[in-house]
Amino acid sequence: MAQVEKFAYDNAIVRNFAIATIIFGVIGMLVGLLAALQLVLPSFNFGIAETTFGRIRPLHTNAAIFAFVGNGIFMGVYYSLQRLLKTPMFSKTLSNLHFWGWQAIILAAAITLPLGITSAKEYAELEWPIDIAIAVVWIIFGINMFATILRRRENHLYVAIWFYIATWVTVTVLHVGNNLEIPVNMWKSYPVFAGVQDALVQWWYGHNAVAFFLTTPYLGLMYYFLPKAANRPVYSYKLSIIHFWALIFIYIWAGPHHLLYTSLPDWAQSLGSVFSIMLIAPSWGGMLNGLLTLRGAWDRVRQDPILKFMVVAVTAYGMATFEGPMLSLKSVNAISHYTDWTIGHVHIGTLGWNGFLTFGILYWLVPRIFQTKLYSMKMANSHFWIGTLGILFYAIPLYWAGWTQSLMWKQFTPEGFLKYGNFLETVTQLIPMYALRALGGTLYFVGMIMAVYNLFKTMAIGKLLAYEEAEAPARVVHTPHKGEHWHRWIERRPVQLLIGSTIAILIGGIVEIFPMVMIDEQVPKIASVQPYTPLELAGRDIYIREGCLGCHSQMVRPFRSETERYGEYSKSGEFIYDRPFLWGSKRTGPDLHRLGGKYTDIWHYNHMLDPESMSPNSIMPPYPWLIRKELNTKSIPDKIKTLQFLGTPYPQGYETIAIDDLEKQAKIIASNLRKDGVEDEELEKREIVALIAYLQRLGTDIKPKPQAGN
Repeated sequence: MAQVEKFAYDNAIVRNFAIATIIFGVIGMLVGLLAALQLVLPSFNFGIAETTFGRIRPLHTNAAIFAFVGNGIFMGVYYSLQRLLKTPMFSKTLSNLHFWGWQAIILAAAITLPLGITSAKEYAELEWPIDIAIAVVWIIFGINMFATILRRRENHLYVAIWFYIATWVTVTVLHVGNNLEIPVNMWKSYPVFAGVQDALVQWWYGHNAVAFFLTTPYLGLMYYFLPKAANRPVYSYKLSIIHFWALIFIYIWAGPHHLLYTSLPDWAQSLGSVFSIMLIAPSWGGMLNGLLTLRGAWDRVRQDPILKFMVVAVTAYGMATFEGPMLSLKSVNAISHYTDWTIGHVHIGTLGWNGFLTFGILYWLVPRIFQTKLYSMKMANSHFWIGTLGILFYAIPLYWAGWTQSLMWKQFTPEGFLKYGNFLETVTQLIPMYALRALGGTLYFVGMIMAVYNLFKTMAIGKLLAYEEAEAPARVVHTPHKGEHWHRWIERRPVQLLIGSTIAILIGGIVEIFPMVMIDEQVPKIASVQPYTPLELAGRDIYIREGCLGCHSQMVRPFRSETERYGEYSKSGEFIYDRPFLWGSKRTGPDLHRLGGKYTDIWHYNHMLDPESMSPNSIMPPYPWLIRKELNTKSIPDKIKTLQFLGTPYPQGYETIAIDDLEKQAKIIASNLRKDGVEDEELEKREIVALIAYLQRLGTDIKPKPQAGN
């Protein structure tokens, strides 16, 4: 008979992550609500650089994903892992280093992103020192988790742990692969990959950040907390096996569906689409496994707000993972891409799947570790209904807005002209829908405030059981026996499970990325495409700093509606010196890839100073600081040297004369502005001049062939 051993679960670290989840949930959602209001009333940009939409949008996404959801993941993992393995965490020191390190990273993001310190990569905007810190903290978490697994008292690794392991290894690979960059200085770097290669690597990361940070760990949490809350076993063990292996293998291939109809080679686009469609099967397998776990318990669901949150969360997961593959069909993507439809789709996942499952776990877990009942079940029920209404009022208007945008962009008159040639005609139609979205965000935020009050009152009336005493038999290693399910072998071997997961997720990345990186023919060169001048390079970095890519794309797709509106469709060879690529994800404003030469310098000057003076009814915020602020040129030589190291063909020693060239070009633009009445003795030193230089360069490296008969 095995010896019974006594030990204690560490609930203190769970409490810490729970409090961080609650606090950062409020902050992330408040920033998101502000961003939503800015699209209705531009005055909510407050005329301050640090609070403009372009700067706070990445702050919102990072706060929602890595602060709110990230802390929620760690809260659930630290609670469930100990109990599934019947052992405390390996090291309290590592647990605390993980907790405080993660909060320090969030604080660094909250400081740097509003300051415009960004790498401009979707969901990976943080600059290289913070990227290194993320890697260190993530490794600390991994060491603590795997050491805990290795000293477990339970032989069998439950399905939730499979998802935790796959999450850790895949996020490690994604983070390192997407953040291969060369520092220029402490807060500026350039990525190793450029143009179309950078786009593929970024969306290999971006899609799989959703897959392996917002999905797989939450599936692990679903497999633990949903059966616990329902007091029922998981519906199907075999289905969980299929769900796990199929999901982690297929998901990693799907990234290119974010780049359909772009300059990415068609074979890569098609691979992304095919594997995205295949994702429906494992995703819905997981959803059904969750919902069918509640078979026979629907009377409890009607009464219990915790189960209500979890049911809607799993349903939202199913909806999002059906809609995602549908959006990967080229015919559908031609309508949805660059519209608010995508934003609505994403928020079904974040608000419904991640948000509601987090709330359900918090309402179940906090009373248990504080040895009391939830302060108010009635308030939790009210939170559920208000939050559900919030999701509906948020998502439905955005679907409506997305279809409106696409139909208006593509509509022609009987004479063959664009019916809505002025892009702003589409924007003004969306304001009521944006207002409804802001109402939905407000309702969801109100529900969050109710949760904060309810949970903190629960903590106040209870007492934390910081170290929960438990006992279990010492681990006895079992040998396989005849008739045992084959998968039991790997479930008892975490190292093999880690290796198998790593192989499964690496195959897709290798097949898709290596040809694009290693075979030059995948990105045809165009002789007329030249590197940016020093002034244009400085202007491009200002464009990145201000987050202009959050509202403007730089990718004219090969549709008649787009070539008529913007000009010649974009070629992959035009982007070979773009580090990072700036194709964008959404058009709140028009595409800018063919902007160069379309307007005069004074038009751009006035447009940045007061957008409505050039574009009546524009919702773009003004940028008066660009007019006042002096351009910092100290880093220009270092930028040139870094880009030379990465292969940009600047002449040898060009960094020594780069500033001279910058000043010469700046004087030409300043002279043009003075001729049009701008009075500023230091005009050539202003940031606005650099930004104008960059905007006037866009799309001018190639000369479109004249059409027949012209």
